[in-house]
Amino acid sequence: MTRQIVSVVGGKEAASTTIYDSTNPADTAQVVARVGLADAATFAAACRTAKEAQREWAATPAPVRGRVIASIGRLVEANAEALARLVTEEIGKPYAESLGEVREIVDTCDFFLGEGRRLYGQTVPSEMPDKNLFTFRNPIGVAAVITAGNFPVAVPSWYLVPALLCGNAVVWKPAEYAAASAHAMYQLFAASGLPEGVLNVVFADGRQTFEGLETALTEGTVNKVGFTGSSEVGRKIGELCGRHLQSPCLELGGKNPMVIMPDADLDLAVEGALFAGFGTAGQRCTSLGTAIVHESVHAEFVERFTRALAEAEIGDPRGEVLAGPLLDQKFADTFEEFLTWVQPHHTVLTPQGRISAGNPRGSFTGEGGIYYHPTIVDGVKRGDRLFTEETFGPIVGVTTFSTLDEAIDLANLPGYGLSSSIYTTDPRSAFRFREGVSAGMVSVNNSTSGAEAHLPFGGNGKSGNGSRQSGMWVLDQFTRWQAMNWDHSGRLQKAQMDVAEITPDLDFRL
Repeated sequence: MTRQIVSVVGGKEAASTTIYDSTNPADTAQVVARVGLADAATFAAACRTAKEAQREWAATPAPVRGRVIASIGRLVEANAEALARLVTEEIGKPYAESLGEVREIVDTCDFFLGEGRRLYGQTVPSEMPDKNLFTFRNPIGVAAVITAGNFPVAVPSWYLVPALLCGNAVVWKPAEYAAASAHAMYQLFAASGLPEGVLNVVFADGRQTFEGLETALTEGTVNKVGFTGSSEVGRKIGELCGRHLQSPCLELGGKNPMVIMPDADLDLAVEGALFAGFGTAGQRCTSLGTAIVHESVHAEFVERFTRALAEAEIGDPRGEVLAGPLLDQKFADTFEEFLTWVQPHHTVLTPQGRISAGNPRGSFTGEGGIYYHPTIVDGVKRGDRLFTEETFGPIVGVTTFSTLDEAIDLANLPGYGLSSSIYTTDPRSAFRFREGVSAGMVSVNNSTSGAEAHLPFGGNGKSGNGSRQSGMWVLDQFTRWQAMNWDHSGRLQKAQMDVAEITPDLDFRL
C-alpha cells in the first residue's frame, strides 16, 4: 500500500504544492510513499509556529523534558522492527544495518534522557567579596534541521533528541527520497508527549527549503541550523547563516582514508575495508574512500580484498547481504559520472557499472532495482579525481606508501577530515597517525564507519566546520552559555578596579 505523506506543522497537516514519489530502490516499480512537497512559505511558517511553541517548552523543567526523551526511546524500541523494515524498503539499506540504525536512536535517547538532570552550569569564585558568579545553559530557540536520507532516522536523532532535550523547538526537513521513514519517526516522537509545534516536519525540495530558511533567518525565527549533506550545499548553508551572524552545525562529506601498515593483520584489514567501502553500498559519509597500503603488503592486501569482495553477497536488502541497491536514481546518475574518472593508469580489479542481465554479478541480474557492481580501483595517484574527491557509492581506490609520514600526507591531501582508520599492531604508529591525521575521528584496527552515540561525531575541512554531534559535546550546539553575577555587598564593585591588592616581596631569596 502506498503511503500518503504531507508536512505536519503545529500538529496539523500542511498544504502541498507538488507531489514526489518515493520508490523502493530494490524494486523501482513500487511506490513506497506519495509525498506532498511544501513550498518556501510553508517552511517559513513552520519556523514561526516553532518559535511560538518553544517558549512553553523551554519553561518545562529539564528533567521533565528528559522523561519525554525517555518515552521516545521506549517507543522507538517497541517499534524497532517495523521502522527498520520501512527503512530497508524505502532506501534499500540491508535489514541488519537498518535495525542497527534504529538501535542508534534508542542509544541516543538513553544517553540524553539523563542530561535532563545534568544540564550543569557552574558556580565561579569572584575576585571581589560578597559577590557570586554563575553560568547557565539556555536553549537557543528554534533549530532548523536538514538531513540526508542515507541514514534517514539515526542521524536526525543526533539533532532532534539533544535539541528537544535542551528546550528548543525544531523544524525538520528530511530527504524526499526517505520521506516515509522520516514521517514514521516523526509519529513516534509526536506520540511521546511533545507539545504541538515543538517538533514540525516539512517535506520540500532543496530550492524551496533554502528560500524558506532564508526568510526565517531574516525574520529571526531560526536560531540554529543543522545540516547533514554534501560539502557543496554545506558551503551555501554556511554562507547564508554567516550573513545572519549564525554558526551552523555542518556534517558534510568525506574522503576517508584507511592506512594499512606492514605489520597489520591483513585478514582484519580486509574485513574492515570490505564493510567500510561497501556497506550501505558505499553511501555513508564515513565510507572508505582510499585504502593507503604499505608497498610491502600491497599485492597481498589487494589480492585478499578483491577475493573477499567477489565472495560477498550483493542483492535483496531484506536478506543477509553486504550491500543492496543505491539509495535513489539521482545517486546512480552521479555514480555513473564517478566511474568515468577511471584513467588508463588505473587497474580496475572488479566488474563495474550497473548490474543487469548483460552485466550480471554471478547469477544476480539486479532486475528491477538500482544495483551496481562494487568496484576496486588500484593505482590511484594523488592528482586523480578518484583520490581527491568524494565518490558517494560503491567504489574504493587503492594507493601505496613507503613511510608513515607519507601515509599521513596522503590521508590529509584531499582536504576532507571526517573519519580515518589505521591497521597496525604498533602503538607508536597508531598514535603518530592520530596526531598527524586531520580527521575528526580515528579508528585503530577498525573500519572508518561505526559511530557510537556517546562520542563526538563530526569533521574538519571539507567535512564540516568543526561542530560536533553526539555525546555531551553536541550540547554546545543547542544551548547558549549565559553568565550571571550577583553582587550582595550593597555597593558598586567595579571589576578589575576594586580588587584587593596583594604586594609580594619579589626580591626575597633563601
